[in-house]
Order: sequence, then C-alpha cells, then structure tokens
Amino acid sequence: EELVPAGGAKARAMELAMLAEKQGPLSVTACKKLIQGARSAPLDSLLEPEREAFVKLFGTQDQREGVNAFLHKRKPHWKNA
Repeated sequence: EELVPAGGAKARAMELAMLAEKQGPLSVTACKKLIQGARSAPLDSLLEPEREAFVKLFGTQDQREGVNAFLHKRKPHWKNA
C-alpha cells in the first residue's frame, strides 16, 4: 500500500506502470494473476501459488537474461521464454 498526495494517484500509477513495463513479460503476467487472486482470497491461500510461480519463472530464459543484464549493466532482451 502507498499513499500519495491528493491528485497524485494518476501520476504515481503511471510511474509504477513504467517500471512494470521494463520487467520480463512472463513475470508481469504471473504477478498480475496473483494480484487479481488477492482481491478475493485470503493472503495465506496465495502463498503456495506464489511459490509455484517463483519456481516456474526461476527456470526461464528470461530469468537468466534478467540476471545477466543486471550483472553487465545493460537492458534485458526478453524472449518470453
């Protein structure tokens, strides 16, 4: 949760969207599914799906690309794989 000054919600939402668009598409999709699930389910019921998503994503080419891009101080080239 985050509070912003009155009238600042749209600008902050755009800042967060710009950060999200730089992330791997597979990760963003997984996060969106988990966030949607959190709207109607108790937190502890989503811990297992979160772990499963983490394990699944950790073995992807995009995960390796993200780490390599970070280590080499370059932008990642996502492959959605």
